Parts: sequence; C-alpha cells; structure tokens
Amino acid sequence: MVHQIISWIVETVGRMGYPGIITLMFLESSFFPFPSEVVIPPAGYLAAKGEMNLLLVILSGVLGSLLGALFNYWISLVLGRPFFHRYGRYFLVGEKTLARVDRFFDRHGHISTLIGRLLPGIRQYISLPAGMARMNMPLFVIFTALGAGLWVTVLALVGYMVGYDHRLLQLYLHKTAWAMIALSAVLALAYGIWHRKRRRGTDS
Repeated sequence: MVHQIISWIVETVGRMGYPGIITLMFLESSFFPFPSEVVIPPAGYLAAKGEMNLLLVILSGVLGSLLGALFNYWISLVLGRPFFHRYGRYFLVGEKTLARVDRFFDRHGHISTLIGRLLPGIRQYISLPAGMARMNMPLFVIFTALGAGLWVTVLALVGYMVGYDHRLLQLYLHKTAWAMIALSAVLALAYGIWHRKRRRGTDS
C-alpha cells in the first residue's frame, strides 16, 4: 500500500514537472496542509534517475516556498490579526497555533523567519506574524529564502540518495527533522549572543 502511494506521488511529480513543484510548495508554505516531505524527496529521486535536474528541483521548491510565504505575509499585512482570530480556524490557523507562532516571532525577532522555516508546525505560519509586524520586506525575502533553501536542499538530497525505499526515507526524514530542530536551537543561541553583544556595544 505504502509502495503504491509513493509510486503515485513520484508519477504525479514527474508528470507535473517543475511548475508542479512550485505549485505544491506554494500550497505547503501557505495555509494548506500539504507537507513538503511528500513533494521534494520524490522529485529528488527523479533527479537521481536523470528524469529531472536536482538544481532545478531545489530552485523550484525554494521559489514555491517563497511565493507561499509572501502570500501569507500579504494576507496578514492586509487583513491583520482580527481576521485570524475570527476566521483563522477556517484556514487551519487556530488560536493556539497563532499564539505559538506569535511567541516564537516575538522571542527571536526577524531571525525567526529563517529559524521558523526549519521547524515542523511553525514553518507554514511564521510569515503571519512577520506580516502583522510589517517586517522589512527585503529581510523577509532573504531569511525566508535561506530557511526554505536549506530545508528543500536537504529533502531533495534525501530523495536523491534514498529513492524508493520508504522505510529508509521515513528514517532519514525523521533524523532530518531532529537535525533541523538542533540547528534551529544553535542559530537562535548564536543570534541571541550576537544581539546581546551588539546591544552592549551600542550602550557603551
């Protein structure tokens, strides 16, 4: 059964090509519950077979992620917090999710758009508080592209190396998720130290 599902996903991604990757990653990066783990590894596998180009797979994934993040940013900028408090549940953005992402953004500031892209449960929604806070757009694009680029590259390489073996794929994806969480913690710590030193430098 699992093998059939994986075969269907691989065939679908292969049939849709790079525009399909962009579209599906756009959905993954906005409110829609479409995991990137379902899109990018099969495309990486097709790249290993020579049916797609690995670099174009990664670039398509990053572009789709960025477009989805910009969509969320624009929605939150235009409609604001009251809209999500009132209608968020219809877009799968509940009060708890919004509160968790808000706290994350408040705690880590602009760097959270980079760190948040690496964390499950935060990745899709980190653009919402950024839009509400009217985060500087060039910084938002840079940090989002960096975070999405790292995540998509890792997923593509996992698919490229592991291919069809769903057990190995699940194992590697599980390890990858924990590695991204650890990396996020290191980045947050490094940013905190840098920010503290910078503030002391300005105060003195």
